[in-house]
Amino acid sequence: MPLIGTVADDLTGATTTGVLLARSKARTAVFFNVEAVSNAEAVEELDVIIISSNSRPLPANEAYDKVKDAVIALKNMGVKYYQKRTDTTMRGGIGVEIDAMLDQLSDETVAVVVPAMPQSRRILVGGYSIIDGVALVNTPVAQDVRTPVKENYIPRLLAGQTRRKVGLVALDKVLAGDEVIKEALKQQREAGCQVIVVDAVTLEDVENIAQACIALSWDVVTVDPGPFTAKMAYHRSLIGVEEPNLPPEADEAGKTVLIAAGSATPVTKKQMEILCQDSRHVRISVDPVSLIEGGEKALEEVDQAVHKAMDYLESGSRPRAILFETALHGELLNLSEEDNKRHYAHGMSADRINAGLGMIISQVLEQTGRERIAGLYTTGGDTMVNVCRQLGVECIEVLDYVIPQTDIGRLVGSYDGLPVVGKGGLTGNDHTACDIVDRLFREAARQ
Repeated sequence: MPLIGTVADDLTGATTTGVLLARSKARTAVFFNVEAVSNAEAVEELDVIIISSNSRPLPANEAYDKVKDAVIALKNMGVKYYQKRTDTTMRGGIGVEIDAMLDQLSDETVAVVVPAMPQSRRILVGGYSIIDGVALVNTPVAQDVRTPVKENYIPRLLAGQTRRKVGLVALDKVLAGDEVIKEALKQQREAGCQVIVVDAVTLEDVENIAQACIALSWDVVTVDPGPFTAKMAYHRSLIGVEEPNLPPEADEAGKTVLIAAGSATPVTKKQMEILCQDSRHVRISVDPVSLIEGGEKALEEVDQAVHKAMDYLESGSRPRAILFETALHGELLNLSEEDNKRHYAHGMSADRINAGLGMIISQVLEQTGRERIAGLYTTGGDTMVNVCRQLGVECIEVLDYVIPQTDIGRLVGSYDGLPVVGKGGLTGNDHTACDIVDRLFREAARQ
C-alpha cells in the first residue's frame, strides 16, 4: 500500500520529487492526473504515488479544485503522509494549493514549508529565496511567460495566497540544531500559524528540520521541492539511503533520441546550442505561430516537421538526436499577447504549441518504430505532458536523475519501458543537454 502521497503542480516537478524517493529504494510512480491514478492497476504495489495536478498556471479556484480532487484520491488509497510539491522558484498559487490540501486533512495538520533544494543551489535565508547565488526576483523566473514571480520574501508571497496565518523559522534557529528548531516551530504554532516557512542552506539543515518535525509528532504536510519530504521519509524509516541507479556504458546501436524543447529560457537555448554543435545532432525549427493558429495551418506545420525528421532517420547517416524546437529561433513570442490577439483563454497559445510538439513526437515515433528510438527528452512540464498525452501515456515510473531536477524514468502503458527525461527550463549547465542524450542511450541498453 502506498504510504506517501504527493500532489505536484506540474509533471517535471512531480518527477523531481519522485526520483529522490526512487533513488532511496521506494517504488515510485508519477500519474499525470487524478483520472489516471483512479484507473491504474496494481497501485498497491507502489510505495509512493505522485499526482500532477497541472495547476501551476490556473486561476486560484481551478487550482484549488484540482488539488482537492488529488488529495481525495490519495486519501481513498490509504496514504498516510502527504506532500505539496512546490516549484523551486515558487511559481504558481502555492498558498491556494496548501489550503486545498489542509482543508481535506485533520484540523491539527500543519504545513511546514522548506523551499530549499541545496543540491540545485536553491536556498532560503531570512525568508528570502536565493537561486544559484541570485535573488529570486532577479532571475529569469521573474519574466516567466506564464507564471512570473515578483515577490522574493516567501512568507509574504504565501500570505497573499493562503487563508491561513504564515510564520517563519529563520536561519539562526535552524543553524542551532533540531532542538532549537523544534521550539521555534512550537512558538510559531502557538502564535496561530498553520503554514510555517523554514530557512535552509544545506541538506544538513533540511535534515535537522525533518528531525524536529518528527520529534514534535505533528501531522505535517511537507511543502517543498523534494529534499524535505525525502528526509522526513528516511527518518520515518519509509525509505533507505539515496544512491544512484546508473546503468553501464552501452553501444548506441544506431538509435536516435527525440527531443521536444518547449522551454524558451536562455538556459535551454544555450544548452541546445551546445548540443547542436555536434554534427550528429540535428535541429528542426517549428513555427510556433502556425501551431497557435490551429486547424489546417497547425497540421501542415506538424506534417512538415515530421517529414523532415523522417528524411533524416531514413538517410544513410542517421542522426544521434533530433531536436524539435519552437522558441529557440527568431523573436520570442509573448504568449499572453498571442492569447489576447486571438481572444483565446489564458494559456491556450502555450497549450497549442505544446500539443503540436506532442503530435510531432508521436507521429515520428509511430512511423520510425519504437525499436529505433533510444528515448525521449522534453524541456518544460507542459511539453512533457503533451508529448505523453499524444502517446497515450498517463504514468511514468521514475528511476534516477541525470542531475538534480533532470529526471529519468520509463513510460508505463503505451511504449512501455521507453526511457524518458524531463527537465525544467531553468535547470542545468551549458552541457546538460549533451549529458541527457548520453544517459538516454545508456538507459536504452538496459531495456
